[in-house]
Amino acid sequence: MRIKIINPNTTQSFTDALQRLADSVARPDTEILAVSPASGPDSIESFYDEALAVPGVLAEIARGDSEQQIDAYVLACFGDPGLYAARELTDKPVLGIAEAAFHLATMIGACFSVVTTAPRVRFMTEHLVGRYGFGEQCKKVRTTSMAVLDLAHSPEAAIAKVIAECLRAREEDKAEAIVLGCAGMSQYRERIEREIGMPVIDGTLAAVKLCEAMVDMRLGTSKVLTFGWPRSGVFGPGGERRIA
Repeated sequence: MRIKIINPNTTQSFTDALQRLADSVARPDTEILAVSPASGPDSIESFYDEALAVPGVLAEIARGDSEQQIDAYVLACFGDPGLYAARELTDKPVLGIAEAAFHLATMIGACFSVVTTAPRVRFMTEHLVGRYGFGEQCKKVRTTSMAVLDLAHSPEAAIAKVIAECLRAREEDKAEAIVLGCAGMSQYRERIEREIGMPVIDGTLAAVKLCEAMVDMRLGTSKVLTFGWPRSGVFGPGGERRIA
């Protein structure tokens, strides 16, 4: 099977790290294709950044179906930008890493906390928790004093802040698992887990493994109603006319 990981930002080092990480956990018969859109923000740290990223995400979904024989998609940004719109463009599974991580976290513990980046994204993350229905299980969304790009430019200092916040979540929130709230943290999951002594969920890995299971089970996006194809006359992300 072929799984396409779409990093909605244009920072290639993050995309390369996601490729290596996914390759390390994917089955031998699974091919991973990690990409960044041709245009978009270099990181996603606001609603504005998220909106700028969505056209590139949709273009990559359209390309995956038309040219690349993709079996499933992963949107590798914790805001899950454009997730529902992407599901309208394809009947293949499309998973956001936040949604995947929340589901998996509740399967290994009674509750979890999210550790993410700058305080500005707190409301965005709390909104996702509520939208996906995990308000009771999520004890707290914890932010750190860093930007997303700090994970690329100053990773040691950035991860030290993440670890410190994870330890606070364990002691103060009584969280039983940690969800990492940024795809840039993915490559450090094992290190963080060793340091804090409790389960740490990375949404990219969770989404890749769930995609493998869904493809095996021949489960795709329902086109019965909500995620039906775009309306007739609506132009797609590459300029093509979509016919419902």
